[in-house]
Amino acid sequence: MPDIRAVAALAKVSIATVSRTINSSPLVSERLNKRVWQAIKQLNYLPNTHARTLVSGRSRLLGIIVENITNPFFPELIQSFEEVAVARGYEILVSSTNSDPAVLAACARRMLERKVDGVAVMTFGEEEPVLDQLVHRGVPIVLAEFKLDDPKASTILLDYSTGIHEAVRHLAGLGHRAIAFLAGPHKLHSAITRENDFRAAMQLAGLPIQKKWIIECDHMLKGGGDGYEQLRRQPTRPTAIICSNDMTAIGVLRAAYMEGMRVPQDLSVIGLDDISFAEYTLPPLTTIRLSRTDLARAAFEALRTQAEDPGNPKMQREFLVSTRLVVRSSTAAPAVKP
Repeated sequence: MPDIRAVAALAKVSIATVSRTINSSPLVSERLNKRVWQAIKQLNYLPNTHARTLVSGRSRLLGIIVENITNPFFPELIQSFEEVAVARGYEILVSSTNSDPAVLAACARRMLERKVDGVAVMTFGEEEPVLDQLVHRGVPIVLAEFKLDDPKASTILLDYSTGIHEAVRHLAGLGHRAIAFLAGPHKLHSAITRENDFRAAMQLAGLPIQKKWIIECDHMLKGGGDGYEQLRRQPTRPTAIICSNDMTAIGVLRAAYMEGMRVPQDLSVIGLDDISFAEYTLPPLTTIRLSRTDLARAAFEALRTQAEDPGNPKMQREFLVSTRLVVRSSTAAPAVKP
């Protein structure tokens, strides 16, 4: 197996230069950096990451904790986060909480044991059990929608409002006035934010808000089916449903199909997230796009700046990720105007 001396000899540089190159030191010129990495590739040299951690005091390992890995949104987010991190010389450690606070606490402990340089907590409302463990131990963290008054904590603000207002205006323009909203579980602050944005959008559009048509359900396929069933049992029914995420919306599509309802002829359906197979449902799902790539980049940049430039007083603490409506085939004018 080639060692660092062989790399230095082939690149015609010192061992120290090879070490600095591997550790992304700014002291190495672009010319030498290229030469060293060419030698590493030619020799198929594998740097000792444990030794790098001991020398530099940094693991170049970032953690990401997600809410539920069975929801396609989160694997897509993890993939985007890994792509960005690897391109910048970092590795990632992934944990999924399955919405269990005890599992979340164990995830945080695992991150601490591995000496991560920072953690992206992408649980959208279930981060409380990890804050003491991570922040009080000085580990940089970035949170989705949750602000923490700590110099090592950053926040990603998600602008659901723009996409939800576009969705309501889209339905109103088609002639819908009877619009329901399947909200996510209220234990998630993201679900409450989305519901509040829906209410605000309906008021701004001059549309009536039916309390009985705003239903809390979980963010999985079954949640969409259960929410649809509650609407189905009511004496009056909406002509359109906006869902708090795509999984819920796909559950609605299935429940409507099982009842013999046609989408979009009898019912319009809108999701939120734009997961990869939303465009492959039947019919293709109109949805509010929340870019996993933008979210991953914001999370990585927040952690990278914390790890590499911790004393910078002008460090960015808040990052904004917006949303927009993607119109496909699950929305149309109502068959009978309400």
